[in-house]
Amino acid sequence: MNTKRPDTFEERNAPEIFIEPERYELHAAPTYRFDLDRREFFRVLGAGVVVLLLCEVGSSQEFRGAGRGRGNQRPTEISAWLHIGEDGTVTVFTGKTEVGQNIRTSLTQAVAEELKAPVDSIKLVMADTDLTPFDAGTFGSRTTPDMAVQLRRVSAAAREALLDLAAEHFKVDRGSLRIADGKVSRGNGQESIGFGALTKGQKLVRSVSSNTPLTPAAEWKVAGTSLPKVNGRDFVTGRHQYTSDIRRPGMLHGRVLRPTAFGATIDSIDTSEAEAMPGVTVVRDGNFVGVAAPDILTANRALDAIKAKWTTRPQPSAKEIFTYLKERANGGQTRNAAHHGSEAEPDGLRRLQQTYTVAYIAHVPLEPRAAVAEWNGDKLTVWTGGQRPFGVRTELARAFGIPESQVRVIVPDTGSGYGGKHSGEAAVEAARLAKAAGKPVKLVWTREEEFTWAYFRPAGVIDVASAVRPDGTLAHWEFYNYTSGGSGIRSPYEVPNQVSEFRNSESPLRQGSYRALAATANHFAREVHMDELAALVNMDPLEFRLKNLRNDRLRAVFEAAATAFGWGQRKPGPGRGFGIAGGTEKGSYIATCVEVAADRDTGDVRVIRIVAAYECGAVVNPVHVRSQVEGSIVMGLGGALFEAIDFADGRILNPRLVDYRVPRFSDTPPIEIVLLDRKDLPSVGAGETPIIGVAPAIANAIYAASGVRLRSMPLVPDGLKA
Repeated sequence: MNTKRPDTFEERNAPEIFIEPERYELHAAPTYRFDLDRREFFRVLGAGVVVLLLCEVGSSQEFRGAGRGRGNQRPTEISAWLHIGEDGTVTVFTGKTEVGQNIRTSLTQAVAEELKAPVDSIKLVMADTDLTPFDAGTFGSRTTPDMAVQLRRVSAAAREALLDLAAEHFKVDRGSLRIADGKVSRGNGQESIGFGALTKGQKLVRSVSSNTPLTPAAEWKVAGTSLPKVNGRDFVTGRHQYTSDIRRPGMLHGRVLRPTAFGATIDSIDTSEAEAMPGVTVVRDGNFVGVAAPDILTANRALDAIKAKWTTRPQPSAKEIFTYLKERANGGQTRNAAHHGSEAEPDGLRRLQQTYTVAYIAHVPLEPRAAVAEWNGDKLTVWTGGQRPFGVRTELARAFGIPESQVRVIVPDTGSGYGGKHSGEAAVEAARLAKAAGKPVKLVWTREEEFTWAYFRPAGVIDVASAVRPDGTLAHWEFYNYTSGGSGIRSPYEVPNQVSEFRNSESPLRQGSYRALAATANHFAREVHMDELAALVNMDPLEFRLKNLRNDRLRAVFEAAATAFGWGQRKPGPGRGFGIAGGTEKGSYIATCVEVAADRDTGDVRVIRIVAAYECGAVVNPVHVRSQVEGSIVMGLGGALFEAIDFADGRILNPRLVDYRVPRFSDTPPIEIVLLDRKDLPSVGAGETPIIGVAPAIANAIYAASGVRLRSMPLVPDGLKA
């Protein structure tokens, strides 16, 4: 047991973060197991006795570090995280990735705030396994509450070291010095020295201590402001290079042969026609078949020339998935079960039992998976877009039987991830082709490959049984989630008898992380069920929720959203309905109010207006938090209304944007965001939680407008059905 007492404001007030169990992709078997011939095997491992240690798949890469730190211990030296050049440039190193959440800017603000340096003097080096300290990955909304605090501590330690150097330089007491704008001044500021002149480009030899005082949020000057995106001009002018923009000398282009269905195996294959094409390299290694060619058109022609016959096996379809999942649940064995209370239930209760379902959906990132791989002798360098550079390094090392010290993974700022880029398939594929070709290889997945071979947000079935007293207080709650996961499964409402269980099941499709994980599914079921209970006792949905809430932070966002929306102040017009939903996830709180128009005769549903109140502790960058909340809401519209993967016989039937609808401009209503800036609380991540209130609020509004209760996501894939 860890008995260390929290010694900082952030640690003392940090929310208890639930580590989500549904990151299935981190525990999946490797996508590829490449064969090595005997000569290659001994060249890699050397002669002598070989001892293989087998460990749980997915565990070592999360808990074993490398790079500039040892093990999973973060380096304590300032120099591992921050360097000040002679010209005053501050270079900061972090293993986190920038995938559109604008964390590069907020981390820069954290450093500028504590170091007292100009923002434009700070440069972040991110997600480079040769340069940055080990990091498990960019997920779980942990960058702000964890990495930002770490870099604040590093910067504060560097600030104190600079003051010591300046005191020695000026031969004065530290108390007479002032530090600001990248300089240390003495007296009334008539004499000052820059950071670069103090360090002379040398390392700051000092350890990072949690005892170094950090600037309270109420005193922030740089953090807490709407600083523009630090490299925003590069993105709007096209100067920024995504992975697919990278060029290497002599580079080839790669394509990979995909099976005709999930689980299909090769019966026979003829690659002779592709091998005869000038400049084409064909690789077959176990279940991997791919080509590399001088240009993408030739690579496509070579891939089309390969003749393969496949053996498939029976697979369930989308129409039978929910029965399939429940039948294959883990035999009554539960994970993350929460049982609360033992009070005997009184008479006169109103009881309700319902089932809710959520479909598989795709991430649809703006930038599909891509990688550029280059071998230099036994050293492998890969550029790839993703969320776990060190995890991808581990995948590459295992795939090729080489030490991780011979693998470098660099992640350029990436065009979105949403939890869908934790694995490194494209990196491994590009590296295998580059190894065979003897030249760098770029491999960019097509949109259809992204829709088919990436993992999906899990489908799920949720059974809820409850009881409510005549006065509107909850008396009993049973909540069983099959497959979609345990994140957000515990109800924030006060219930004396409560059982919440996650039951895993076999999935026919590859599944894994998604924005907010299963919290979206669990909040959908819970918040729709709460509306149904409110109707049982003839109470206003907001009044019913507040009556059963003891959590002041959740109550605050419900009240703020309702006030801004005008809940209870006006009645919806004919065919219109109001809905409300909210909850908490990853330490932050959201409440969402929605107005919809729903025509029971035509089936048309249109979202008219959305108001959301959000609280994530002290707000680091208000304009970017608003963008995160708005982005989550727009993304949530798709999953709520119409997004769903259709599949049968092991094939994805809608693997293109023409067949798979994502939210369009015409689907997006006016969105009003109310931010509750709690400078008395630590900052937490804002990228995920806001999505959880969208679907249930819309479902509740549809019921208010039409009298039709919808309990499946997506709610209206083909229009409202009575």
